[in-house]
Amino acid sequence: MLTIRPFKAGFDEEVFVSIFNACFGDYDDIRKMTLEEMRKMEESPSFSTDGILIAEWNGEVAGMVNAYVDKLREEKKGFIQWLGVLPKFRGNGIAKQLVKKALESLNQKGMQTAETWAQTDRKACTYIFESFGFKQVRATSMMSKSLTAIPSDIEENKEISIREAKLSDNKDVKLINWLNNEVFRDHFNYRPKPIEETRYMLRELPWFQNQTAFFALLQNQPVGFVAVGVDEGLNREKNVKYGWILDIGVLKPHRRKGIGTSLMLHAMRLLKAYGMEDALLYVDDLNPTNAMKLYEKLGFKTIRKNIVQQLSLT
Repeated sequence: MLTIRPFKAGFDEEVFVSIFNACFGDYDDIRKMTLEEMRKMEESPSFSTDGILIAEWNGEVAGMVNAYVDKLREEKKGFIQWLGVLPKFRGNGIAKQLVKKALESLNQKGMQTAETWAQTDRKACTYIFESFGFKQVRATSMMSKSLTAIPSDIEENKEISIREAKLSDNKDVKLINWLNNEVFRDHFNYRPKPIEETRYMLRELPWFQNQTAFFALLQNQPVGFVAVGVDEGLNREKNVKYGWILDIGVLKPHRRKGIGTSLMLHAMRLLKAYGMEDALLYVDDLNPTNAMKLYEKLGFKTIRKNIVQQLSLT
């Protein structure tokens, strides 16, 4: 009754979109995807359909999973993403079979570790991965701050200036790319970003078409950056006014000097000027810069946890 087959590029895009929208539409930070957006996502330098598997139950599309291998990553780690089964087919063991096939796929591609993540309230999903031996290795937090009142005079750096990046200017895109790679070099799951990936994220990412980035300059030299975005489609669909702090980082020699605080405050003020009511961000709980303390100082509260799980394939 159950068959699991590889994704067919140029044929299964609508299938992917239909499963994605049915399985993840109730997440508060995910909105429905359009076919055009799916095709745009396929243009991303880091995206690949090679590991996507489609489950069919008696000939009907029932679910999917992605056994993703990042070709730019040196370590032999693969990722299991987008595990979803349509509601009418749940309870038939389809999700477990999809995970089994995904692990086989990662094994065949020479991966030594499989990694996945799930929200803490997605108990069924977590249970399935635990049944294969996955163990929690990390947690991340989704944090939120009302923009009604933005704090001020809290250890801001008075020596820096803040300049808006010109995302149409290749020099500024290259600078953001360099800063991103330098800032996150010692972070979990880091691997260098090529310039093409940064350019795509800043100019062509379907969900955050309204993006802005800023540099922190000290004596006219860049020492940090922040990127913010608004997903207008998500806000309409969920009837919210969320603005996102997508990336923020300060070069290691310049940390603990209030530069991150200044960048965060600048980003929050901008989002408020855009008419947003809440600022949201994601953070690794074990971020080596202790970023959570900065966000908490600024009034951000954790509204949800995601757990990261790993399984050794050797």
